[in-house]
Amino acid sequence: MLTLCVFSRGKLGRYPPWPGKIVNPPKDLKKPRGKKCFFVKFFGTEDHAWIKVEQLKPYHAHKEEMIKINKGKRFQQAVDAVEEFLRRAKGKDQTSSHNSADDKNRRNSSEERSRPNSGDEKRKLSLSEGKVKKNMGEGKKRVSSGSSERGSKSPLKRAQEQSPRKRGRPPKDEKDLTIPESSTIKGMMAGPMAAFKWQPTVNEPVKDADPHFHHFLLSQTEKPAVCYQAITKKLKICEEETGSTSIQAADSTAVNGSITPTDKKIGFLGLGLMGSGIVSNLLKMGHTVTVWNRTAEKCDLFIQEGARLGRTPAEVVSTCDITFACVSDPKAAKDLVLGPSGVLQGIRPGKCYVDMSTVDADTVTELAQVIVSRGGRFLEAPVSGNQQLSNDGMLVILAAGDRGLYEDCSSCFQAMGKTSFFLGEVGNAAKMMLIVNMVQGSFMATIAEGLTLAQVTGQSQQTFLDILNQGQLASIFLDQKCQNILQGNFKPDFYLKYIQKDLRLAIALGDAVNHPTPMAAAANEVYKRAKALDQSDNDMSAVYRAYIH
Repeated sequence: MLTLCVFSRGKLGRYPPWPGKIVNPPKDLKKPRGKKCFFVKFFGTEDHAWIKVEQLKPYHAHKEEMIKINKGKRFQQAVDAVEEFLRRAKGKDQTSSHNSADDKNRRNSSEERSRPNSGDEKRKLSLSEGKVKKNMGEGKKRVSSGSSERGSKSPLKRAQEQSPRKRGRPPKDEKDLTIPESSTIKGMMAGPMAAFKWQPTVNEPVKDADPHFHHFLLSQTEKPAVCYQAITKKLKICEEETGSTSIQAADSTAVNGSITPTDKKIGFLGLGLMGSGIVSNLLKMGHTVTVWNRTAEKCDLFIQEGARLGRTPAEVVSTCDITFACVSDPKAAKDLVLGPSGVLQGIRPGKCYVDMSTVDADTVTELAQVIVSRGGRFLEAPVSGNQQLSNDGMLVILAAGDRGLYEDCSSCFQAMGKTSFFLGEVGNAAKMMLIVNMVQGSFMATIAEGLTLAQVTGQSQQTFLDILNQGQLASIFLDQKCQNILQGNFKPDFYLKYIQKDLRLAIALGDAVNHPTPMAAAANEVYKRAKALDQSDNDMSAVYRAYIH
């Protein structure tokens, strides 16, 4: 059975709906305890997730509304793929029905040939045939007069009438799971989805249901799919050649439908593009959070959401068990720890500090040493993502340092991200993060270069994007960034000045080990030109403007 899924987007908004297929889970994957749920594989990705029954709703009754609300090209392509699936399935059903009719005719012919040929029997047979023809004629009239009634029947109901099945196990070739109608299905849409309303009663029949594509899923607070490989084991450990250990933590939101927040007091320093979304999700999942920001006004929104206000970084650290920090660059990270009323002044034995800033390995190693020298515990945990992913609680966390602290941060990481990796000793996460951002920044510059080259050679930029979206490079990142460029929308989702900083640090990392980074160096020069054109505080996609000026 296919599904259409709707997920939460941002603090109050939602993800667009996305088609998926309900499938049998792997044999070694245990079903979550609690409410009834089904295992879903999502079209266009390799993601899987357990989805609760109460998140299911009819597809056909609301398909057009959902398409109107979600104009994304990739979403439309996914819907087109589903429609193609339905057409193929319908063709198979018709073929199966035709074959069944042929078999029945062959059986009838065989029976007629085996009957006696006496005159009485022939007359009886002729009389019976006459009755059959008469009934068939009446049947045709009924079908003709009732065609509108037949058209109003749901495909699901017609399918059930055409192919009744005895109770028991389904045929071996039927791999999809069926979902029983549930009286618990509710429509609770809000925010950007306010135009979409559905409030069925307990016994309300589902209209225009389709046997192959019957429901879409609503997730009010849960995050979307997590690959079942991450669900199978809570900690998936892979030994790398370097000897460091990478641990992919399962997302307990997808598995259990909720997060049990730690009872430790959480502090958070820095409410920028990334920090704001992180704090919002920590609060949303029930954590006790104290916040501080250099610009105090940014704290107001989170105070209204239930956070406490810290007057200085030192005060936050001294009153909290675990303090997270997310600031812009190495200088800001050092000032936060070593400056007046800084983190170090609040560190006492047992106090924990987690630096989520993207900085170089030397900086994070220095900070770790001073924190540990005061009896504190230290973990670096830079994040891969952007503002939207931060708001959605879908960041990827790269952690290194104190392994016990990493485990203590489990509920926090689950609230703010979809996956976390533990990479061993301090410095490894910084290096890995710089390499990841180096690739991302270089890719963005290459996309901008391609778009501008297409333009100056008389090619359609939109067609260029369409071609990329149909090929191996297709991704949400590619589509979103290109669409924003074509619309002239450079509202920051990841500041251009920060990706240029990461490229600079990645190049320095290569220099330190005598490893060439010519692609990153070339991209860095383009970003530097964009900064000279006053694009620093725009999104990284504004590197496009470096090519057109």
